[in-house]
Amino acid sequence: MSRVHDALRRAERFGSEPEEPEFAVNEASVRDSKQKVHATLLHGAALEAPVEAPATPPIPPAAESLRVTREEPAPATTGGPAVKAEPPLFGIQEPLRRTAAEPPRTVYEPGQAMPIEPPKPPALESPVFHYRGSASNGTAAAELLANVVEIPFRPAPDAHLIDWRTPQDTPSEEFRSLRTRLNHLKEVQPLHTLVITSPSPAEGKTLTATNLALAQAHLAENRVLLADFDLRRPMIHTLLQTDRYPGLSDYLLGHVPLSAALRKIADTNLYVLPAGTPVKNPLELLNLKQAKVLLEDLPKVFQWSIFDTPPLLFSADANLLSTLADGTLLVVRIGETTFDNVIRAMQSLCENNVLGIVANGARASELYSKYTYYYSRPE
Repeated sequence: MSRVHDALRRAERFGSEPEEPEFAVNEASVRDSKQKVHATLLHGAALEAPVEAPATPPIPPAAESLRVTREEPAPATTGGPAVKAEPPLFGIQEPLRRTAAEPPRTVYEPGQAMPIEPPKPPALESPVFHYRGSASNGTAAAELLANVVEIPFRPAPDAHLIDWRTPQDTPSEEFRSLRTRLNHLKEVQPLHTLVITSPSPAEGKTLTATNLALAQAHLAENRVLLADFDLRRPMIHTLLQTDRYPGLSDYLLGHVPLSAALRKIADTNLYVLPAGTPVKNPLELLNLKQAKVLLEDLPKVFQWSIFDTPPLLFSADANLLSTLADGTLLVVRIGETTFDNVIRAMQSLCENNVLGIVANGARASELYSKYTYYYSRPE
């Protein structure tokens, strides 16, 4: 066909007749070939042959046994309704294996509220008096005081303690005056626990604490506690001629209940708490939580709690107790206590609840002449 085209182009160029081809050409076949070529060039039609899929290679007999097939769940044998299998949770195709001892766990759907009960709060103790053996708040005082041992009032011969059986004695009037002032102050501010201390030893703090407690106990329905917090050099058990232990230290250490450490003076409203068994670390013992709880709960039973404590300038026991008590009285001795010691004692207390100063050791001719004159007059 290309030869025919070349002959035609030469004939057109030179204006001569086209040369006859050397061989015979079928014009019908040439015409059909041109139409196919023109259709291919104009329309871009391409004849595509169908693609056959590759044949699957046969599986050898040895590998046929290794084929993994998915087992269908066995139908239920019971006559109940069929259970529909649920899809796995969180993409887990197979449940985790558990040991035989592990209890089954409940699985919750995402977003499902878990029925977890809130933990129950611990049962709160009722605000009872914290002595060992108390039962309830209403019967705490009655149970405590019912088990206290009663002792007779037998002061030492040289104790100089006031006696309710001789109310006209001159020293009794002085302590009754002090009692009246404290009771009046109690109406103005909360005042139940009282610390009695002094700057130095031998200034009369133990005598003042004991006589003030006796004067308060003379009043009807006025339950008073006299506690010996001077664990370094206790003297109250000597003045009242009673046993030193069991007492305060034994109770704080948990050896005895509070009722066993107390004594009741017969025919009075006075209860005594002696110092107890000697200890090597009194300040550390007073720093225990039991000591703080004791001072906080004493007003639930006693109208007045009077504490005899060591001197301020020789130990820190009184400073600690003054921060826990409602008030502090400073005892000085006329002619013995220096002004400098009084200033130092007041500075050590930081004026913490200091109610006043008690002057001790006054001469009878100067202080008690007015009482002698009043009571000595005939009727």
